[in-house]
Amino acid sequence: MIVDSSECIEKIQTRCSVRAFRDGPVPSEDLQTILQTGTRAPSAGNRQPWRIVVVHDTATKGRLAEAALGQKFVAEAPVVLVVCAVPAESARRYGERGASLYVLQDTAALTENILLAAHILGHGACWVGAFDDDAVARIIKAPEGIRPVAIIPLGRPKGEGPALRDRRPMAEVVVEESF
Repeated sequence: MIVDSSECIEKIQTRCSVRAFRDGPVPSEDLQTILQTGTRAPSAGNRQPWRIVVVHDTATKGRLAEAALGQKFVAEAPVVLVVCAVPAESARRYGERGASLYVLQDTAALTENILLAAHILGHGACWVGAFDDDAVARIIKAPEGIRPVAIIPLGRPKGEGPALRDRRPMAEVVVEESF
């Protein structure tokens, strides 16, 4: 398969956080593609120490929005994904570093893949990290040892969607060789 690299780069560079959604479900085939793309993310030792809880239930989405410090847009999305880390799966191979660092890197990569896949398919999403961990774990009935690390409301953007936000100049964030 030949991929138009400029179109691919354009999709990556135009992804932004969407906090307003149209009514209507996310088609199941799109949701499956988004989830499958998420799970193609790299992970340390290919441990894949993640679980994704897919939430459609209106009441549950409302409770997640409350647990997300009142971010109401979470409840307004047609579907909400809760990305969870499984530290023990990383720790089995990498010990404490796996449990405290690699598992977070791995779930961050999965989350970014989900956000990009959603954007490519014409959906909007937002990486929500501000939430009460314990409350979210209770809401999704997470077994012990499973840690919620991201909430992703997902759906078609309302209107044109948000404008792209400025980024810091490359000279401020890229360092050659060493500091």
